[in-house]
Amino acid sequence: MDKTPITIEEAQHQVDQWIKTYGVRYFNELTNMTVLTEEVGELARVMARKYGEQSFKPGEKDNLDEEMADILWVLCCLANQTGVNLTEAFKKSLEKKTKRDAERHKNNPKLR
Repeated sequence: MDKTPITIEEAQHQVDQWIKTYGVRYFNELTNMTVLTEEVGELARVMARKYGEQSFKPGEKDNLDEEMADILWVLCCLANQTGVNLTEAFKKSLEKKTKRDAERHKNNPKLR
């Protein structure tokens, strides 16, 4: 498996190329939103078993990496089909959070 890091932009491009090569077409946006919700639920299941009080059932796997990657995949699909550049959106989000929360968390006594 290739260990070369990829950018978010490259991930979006690779997902788009895969869809065009193997996936026939994108599912519609509403279907992909539902699939994203399903994938988040699968991650929640693993988290509840690994870090929460539940235990793994026979046949279940501790596959956090796979579930997170599935979420990223569907998010890239949604971004591609709605024209969102996730790299730029993430930069803006980071800037917004930094401006808004520069001191907020440092001054939160609950976090000490």
